[in-house]
Amino acid sequence: MHHPLQIPLSVALVLTGSILAALAQASDSWMDQDRAVLQKLERTSPWSAARGYCRAARNGTIEAQYRLGMLYAFGNGVPQNRDYAASLFAVAAQQGHAEAGAMLETIRLNSEQLPPCMLADIDPAPAPAGQLARLDRLSPGQKQIAQIITQLAIWNDVDPQLALSIAMVESGLNPHAVSPKSAAGIMQLMPATAERFNVRDTFNVTQNVRGGIKYLRWLIVRFDGDIDLVAAGYNAGEKAVERYKGIPPYPETRNYVAKVRKLYPAAVHVIDRERWQAQQSDRLPRSKK
Repeated sequence: MHHPLQIPLSVALVLTGSILAALAQASDSWMDQDRAVLQKLERTSPWSAARGYCRAARNGTIEAQYRLGMLYAFGNGVPQNRDYAASLFAVAAQQGHAEAGAMLETIRLNSEQLPPCMLADIDPAPAPAGQLARLDRLSPGQKQIAQIITQLAIWNDVDPQLALSIAMVESGLNPHAVSPKSAAGIMQLMPATAERFNVRDTFNVTQNVRGGIKYLRWLIVRFDGDIDLVAAGYNAGEKAVERYKGIPPYPETRNYVAKVRKLYPAAVHVIDRERWQAQQSDRLPRSKK
């Protein structure tokens, strides 16, 4: 059953008093130029962006509340904190921000904790040193995308390394990629797949990644974690894999599976390995004594 959005009392207090009074003029006080500058800073200096979003969010700017929540959700520039993110998404969603509502459903958490910079005129704490060490070969924009993929994969019980491998093979983490067959975005979603997993804007990074990872999880369950079949299904569709009872004999698909396995050598999805192995053992005929 779907329950209507309920906002915790301490979060609701943020919507009252001086902040609530500021909402009517927030769009005028936070100019498009400021928004563009902060969004650029998300890629080059995310902590500076968080600092600006804190100030604007505290003054009642809904978009800033959402974007600050995104930074906390994925640990971009600030320490990753799902509680802060969920509270910020709740504040923005209660005021009609659709993306914040979608993220609140994705993050699957109700929280009453707001970041201190929302409650007082102070700077947010910076992300701990070394948080991006594994991603140091990527551009700032790619690092941000990789963080989003990693966190959404964790929330959906998908090995982040598998999700990143699929994304690298699909688009090289290019959010603007479009294939000759009209697959779009980082996870190269076909229009039918995007509709199937409720992705309204395939060029929206979070929506695209969320849809691709949900499809990936569906394939993992469908094919008992067999990475060859999961990768083949992602490329050619699950029906082709079922029809051929294995990797379809398409050169493109076979090449695709080989690329994914080079980046993700495990034959079985790591997170579910013990469960799949137990299931396979149960299916084997037992020897008669």
